[in-house]
Amino acid sequence: MLTIYGVYRSRASRNIWLAEELGLPFKLVPVTQHYRLPDPTAPGAPLNTRSPEFLKVNPNGHVPTIEDDGLVLHESLAINLYLARKHGGPLAPANVSEDGEMTMWALWAATELETQALAIQYHRVGGAPVKDPKVADAAVVALRGPFAVLDSALAKSGFLVGSRFTVADINVAEVARYASAAPELFDAAPNVKKWLAACQARPAFKKMWATRDKEPA
Repeated sequence: MLTIYGVYRSRASRNIWLAEELGLPFKLVPVTQHYRLPDPTAPGAPLNTRSPEFLKVNPNGHVPTIEDDGLVLHESLAINLYLARKHGGPLAPANVSEDGEMTMWALWAATELETQALAIQYHRVGGAPVKDPKVADAAVVALRGPFAVLDSALAKSGFLVGSRFTVADINVAEVARYASAAPELFDAAPNVKKWLAACQARPAFKKMWATRDKEPA
């Protein structure tokens, strides 16, 4: 059985969403981010990203990680690409060209969106020790260009690859979600706004999100 290390309130949400889309049974090993704990090294502290037991699984000290048929993989976006390719179906690449496009969009999400989108979340919603509206506003400005690129790509068919919903949409949608506290970005990119709503209306996303909501913030 697929084992996912992480919690729903982490990047593991991307892998859980995909597993639900694919109908894959999985075992979740709860691993909390160390920074969410008062003292991650204290006796009796829950399993976390600085626990020696977890560092044996992922020496980088981050979640998620998966174990699948003896294979250990880190990095949530790469994990999703692997699972989609392994299990096939409409979410997976149909050919080498689509495979390249899906890889491109995963890297694009990580390099063009994630840092600034997280800055918006941390400084408008929570997560930063001290919220700084100027940091969030600067991130909004920085994301106008990438959002325009994404909006243009979605204008063709409403999806990123192959004119259908794929793992590429899951990967990018879960990164774009971090910018949800900046509605001005989505209002200026109507295709992105419509696409993200459609992605999040899928039953597999709703199932993942309902469980995520039950986790402690």
